[in-house]
Amino acid sequence: MSDITAYPDTQLFINGEWRAGGGGWIEIVDPATDEVIGKVAHANRGDLDAALDAVAAGFKVWSATSPFERSKIMRKAAELLRERAPRIAPMMTREQGKPVTEAKGEVMAAADVIDWFAEEARRTYGQIIPARTVGVTQMAIKLPVGPVAAFTPWNFPINQVVRKLSAALGAGCSIIVKAPEETPASPAELIRAFADAGVPAGVVNLVYGVPSEISEYLIPHPVIRKISFTGSTPIGKKLAALAGEHMKLATMELGGHAPAIIFDDADVDKAVKLLAASKFRNAGQVCISPTRFLVQEGVYNNVVERFTDAAKAIKVGHGFEDGVQMGPLANERRIPSLEPLITDAVERGAKLKTGGRRIGNKGNFFEPTVLADVPLDARIMNEEPFGPVAAFRAFGTVDEVIEEANRLPFGLASYAFTGSTDTANRLGTEIEAGMTTINHIGLALPEVPFGGIKDSGHGTEGGSEAIDAYLVTKFVTQTAA
Repeated sequence: MSDITAYPDTQLFINGEWRAGGGGWIEIVDPATDEVIGKVAHANRGDLDAALDAVAAGFKVWSATSPFERSKIMRKAAELLRERAPRIAPMMTREQGKPVTEAKGEVMAAADVIDWFAEEARRTYGQIIPARTVGVTQMAIKLPVGPVAAFTPWNFPINQVVRKLSAALGAGCSIIVKAPEETPASPAELIRAFADAGVPAGVVNLVYGVPSEISEYLIPHPVIRKISFTGSTPIGKKLAALAGEHMKLATMELGGHAPAIIFDDADVDKAVKLLAASKFRNAGQVCISPTRFLVQEGVYNNVVERFTDAAKAIKVGHGFEDGVQMGPLANERRIPSLEPLITDAVERGAKLKTGGRRIGNKGNFFEPTVLADVPLDARIMNEEPFGPVAAFRAFGTVDEVIEEANRLPFGLASYAFTGSTDTANRLGTEIEAGMTTINHIGLALPEVPFGGIKDSGHGTEGGSEAIDAYLVTKFVTQTAA
C-alpha cells in the first residue's frame, strides 16, 4: 500500500474566503477502514445568506467579464487541477473509497471538462434576424441566466460538480455549489483551483450542510435563477417541483436502470470485457452503470459464465493497494440497501452465480455479484441497485428486448452489442434513453451530450448544448432615433 496523504478538514468557501460554518462540524469516515479521518464545516442560515449576497455581487462582476477573459481563467483552473491531481486523488480515495487510479482519472477528466466549457464560453452565438422594414435591426442575444444553485452527490465528488460549475462559469453565471458532505475534500480542491486561477470573489461559493435545509432555502430564494441537481429520482422530482413553483430553470440528472443488451451475433469476448469493467467501476455506484443484462438465448449461458468469471477475478480492496480494481462502497448505507435486493431475487427464483455478501467486518467492502435467470417481478429488475450487482435475463427477439428495455420509467443510459447494422439502427432510435452506446463504451465525454429522459431527468450536462441551460435568449430590436 502506498503512502496515504493527510486528509484535510474542509471549510466553506464564501465570497472568496475559506471559513468555518455556523452549523458546526461533521466527521468524515473512511469507507475502507471505518476510521474518522477529518471533518467538514456545516452551513447555517447565516452562512447561506452570506453566500447569497456573495453570489449576487459576483454575478454582476462575472457577467460583465468578457467571454475571452472568462475562458482564460477557466483554462488556468484546468491546468492547476492537472498539476494538483497527484495530491487530490488520494483525498478522494480516502473519503469515497474508489481506487486511487480511478480517482486520479476523475481529476484529470474534470480538467478536460473545464477546457471544453472554457472554449464554449467564447461561442455563445446569437442571431441577426432579417427585418421586414428597412432600417430595423433584429437581434437574438445570449445572456447568462443569473446566479445558480448546484447540488451534487458523493459517487463522483469532482466530476458531478465540475460539469455544473464549468457550464455556469462559461456562460457568465455565478454559482453556489452544495457539494456532498460524505466526500467534501476533493470538491473543495476543485473550487480552490478556480479561486487560485483568478475567479473573482463571490463568483464561486461552496457550502455543506443538511441537504434538505439548504435546497429548501436556496431554490425559492429570489437571488437564485437556475438550479442543477444530480441524484435520485424521488429527490429530483421534489426539487424540480420546488423550482417550478418559483419559475426557476432546472437541469435534472437523475437515477437510471440501464439495460445492457447482448445479441447472438455480438462479439461476446468484447461485450463481456467492456460491460464487466463498466459494471464494477466505482463499485457499481454510477448512475449510468449497466444493471439489467439482457442476453439473447443463443449466447446466454456462455455470456453468464464468462461474466461470472470476470466478476470473480476482480481484486477488491483498499483503494491504495496495488492492483485493486474495486474499492469499498462509499458509505455504510449501501450494503443494507443491496442485500435485500439480492435476497428478494434469489427467493423469486434467480440463481446467485457469485458474490452476494459483505467482505470482512471492517469497511464497506462487498463482493462483485452476478445473478442469473432473474424474474421480471424481482425488485432488482425494477429498482436501481447502485452497487456491484449484475442481473441477467434471457430474451428471444429484437422486439421483445426493446419492449423490456423500455418497460421501466427510467431513461438514462443503455448499452448494446450486436453484429447487425439493422439491429443497431433500431436500438439507436427505439430504446427510450438519453444515451445509447453500441459495440463500445462511449459515454460521458465532455464533447457529447450527457443526460436522460423520462424519470431519469431532463437537460444535458455535456456537448455543445450543455451551456444553453445557463443562458437566456433576449430579443432586441432597434432602429435609428
